[in-house]
Amino acid sequence: MCARTRRGTPPRPPGPEQEAEAAEKMAAGAGWSMGAAERGGRGVETLCRGLLFCVLGCELHPQLKSSLFTLGFCWGNSVERKIYIPLNKTAPCVRLLNATHQIGCQSSMNGDTGVIHVVEKDQDLKWVLTDGPHPPYMVLLEGALFTRELMLQLKGSSRISGLAVAISKPSPAQGFSPGLKCPNDGFGVYSNDYGPQYAHCNWTMWNPLGNGLAYEDFNFPIFLLEDANETQVIKQCYQDHNLPQNGSVPEYPLCAMQLFAHMHAVTNTVTCMRRSSLQTAFSLNPEEVCDALSDYNVWSTLKAINTTSKIDPMDEVIIVATRIDSHSFFWNIAPGAESAVASFVTHLAAAEALHKVPDVQTLPRNIMFTFFQGETFDYIGSSRMVYDMENDKFPIRLDNIHSFLELSQVALRNSSVLWVHTDPVSQRNESIQTQVKTLVEALIHSSMSANMTLQEVSQSQPLPPSSFQRFLKARRIPGVVLADHRTSFQNRYYQSMYDTAENILMKYPEGLSPEETLDYVTDTAKSLAEVATVVARALYQLAGGTGNTSAIQADPRTISRMLYGFLIKTNNSWFQSIIKQDLKGLLGDELPQHYIAVTTLVNTTQLVQYVLANLTGTVVNFTKEECLNPEKTPNPEKEMYAYTWVQGSRDPNSTSRVPFCVQSTVRLTKAASPAFELKQWGSTEYSTWTESRWKDIRARIFLVASKELEIITLVVGIAILILSLLATYFINAKAHVLFSSPGDAGAVAY
Repeated sequence: MCARTRRGTPPRPPGPEQEAEAAEKMAAGAGWSMGAAERGGRGVETLCRGLLFCVLGCELHPQLKSSLFTLGFCWGNSVERKIYIPLNKTAPCVRLLNATHQIGCQSSMNGDTGVIHVVEKDQDLKWVLTDGPHPPYMVLLEGALFTRELMLQLKGSSRISGLAVAISKPSPAQGFSPGLKCPNDGFGVYSNDYGPQYAHCNWTMWNPLGNGLAYEDFNFPIFLLEDANETQVIKQCYQDHNLPQNGSVPEYPLCAMQLFAHMHAVTNTVTCMRRSSLQTAFSLNPEEVCDALSDYNVWSTLKAINTTSKIDPMDEVIIVATRIDSHSFFWNIAPGAESAVASFVTHLAAAEALHKVPDVQTLPRNIMFTFFQGETFDYIGSSRMVYDMENDKFPIRLDNIHSFLELSQVALRNSSVLWVHTDPVSQRNESIQTQVKTLVEALIHSSMSANMTLQEVSQSQPLPPSSFQRFLKARRIPGVVLADHRTSFQNRYYQSMYDTAENILMKYPEGLSPEETLDYVTDTAKSLAEVATVVARALYQLAGGTGNTSAIQADPRTISRMLYGFLIKTNNSWFQSIIKQDLKGLLGDELPQHYIAVTTLVNTTQLVQYVLANLTGTVVNFTKEECLNPEKTPNPEKEMYAYTWVQGSRDPNSTSRVPFCVQSTVRLTKAASPAFELKQWGSTEYSTWTESRWKDIRARIFLVASKELEIITLVVGIAILILSLLATYFINAKAHVLFSSPGDAGAVAY
């Protein structure tokens, strides 16, 4: 699939020519014929490599050397294509580390190989664990069986070399969450010093379906098979070669799989960061072994502020927040429909609705729209913003915060009820309790004319996992968290590959074109528009607005477009029109994923940035040069705004676009844990999550011969190699005779 020393974008799928070639090979059975090349795969590879080594390293006649090199190169390529069929649409489980543990999966340095066995029911496990005569085995596991109990059985067996998981369609009805039952435990506000009765989810188990599978450490590779066609090819190979017939043991050749996913980091973050720092300090070509999970938060304000200085201590700011990242068992598979997308789309729609209100620039209080990255991994984004505010590295201080409103999971409401969560400990302070009551009343009042109901949970219940907890940990701030659950999560697929558009009941009529699908207003979009409307109206009142709030209305069509773009297809006409021309690579036809990065901006962060600028910014009459370099213009407000030159929509009468300049208050700020800035890699206060580096991640299937035949083939290959070297030596010794031309002979005679 790819070769790299650090994680990056997923490998590109094969082009049409490669797919056609693979399909033709599979259909014709060329990949499964057991001819001489397949039977002697390893021996032939030894022979080819030996010949090429000789060709490259020996002093041969140039014409002979060129002929042998061409023959060896073509033969090696042809042999590999005949032996192996690559699996191009897969996602690996990779290794992550924190201050105390390593989790995830890895293969041996040269990959792990095993005979394929399909496990479709629990009884099939007996063959790979005890009965099968050809260990080690590569298990092809049906998605419905991908459970903690089964995985721990496989983990404890030396007969397993790896695992390929076929994604389950439809999603498992019983639910599936590889996350923890108590997400981000130990990094929120509740501890032995603050609400000890609420610490470690003692009061409420927020994610009861969480099996913790994503936080286990496996010493063999595990891959997700994303393409049903590739899964079927593997099953067909298994049925043709590995399936026992009439109780008899299958005979060689057998269908095998090889998985490459060797991880460079081991033990924990402290160890891997120390090794990386030593490499950087003493090596001319340092090879770091892990990277801190990091990205950027996106934020903007209703009223522009000067980001190069601090706002007045008397100015008050209401923070609206949500997370924009998700996670699952497999790398870069994080659809996060309910856990992230529905909430940040609602947040974006509320920001748009507020910016349309005529008198917002005169409101007594400002509003800050914040989108945190990395919250899945112990609140990376929010803890960094709090750290920056405490250390005067952010234009807004903690003392400027008037109140805090967070949108948690909001798409799966029962009977249109949205629950308001508050912190019972801080409300023991009468002043905080009064402010929280005002906040709750504003929300409930705003919902009265909407087709939904807001209810406050019991004041004895703690806050659910939320970014607000990190702010509350630093300062007693009045705030609420809005969620579709009163106690445990409604989301049955939290931090799972199944938390997709289907999970939040997004449905489209059949036969719609991509453009029609983009603009089709789903019931989910209408429901989220109601939430966004209530939030926008409440924020207007809390900011000191006195006007009629009935005109404040979120747009369901805009929400439909965002849901389509963030959950189904980023490469759509609307997203194309609102980004820079040089960022077209952000948009792809694959399902969008929302996993945090390690060194660069992820697609989600950049798209949220441009969508927010589009929804809340204004078009200004700047040239491209002025827009890209506002500091060179006499504009007195250049430090108050950010400027973006976007490519615009296509001209209806041509294929060209009409670009323009957008002025907005949208900014980026680091979402990197303070632990790495402070070099406190063993911190228990801040997130310490890192991701291992790797060189090669790929998967392939092939036919494997018996050990006896492999040894015979290897010996024959070595014998042929020796004979070839002898023949090459004698041919080279007589090259002046064999390769001389009649003209050369005449010249010598003369």
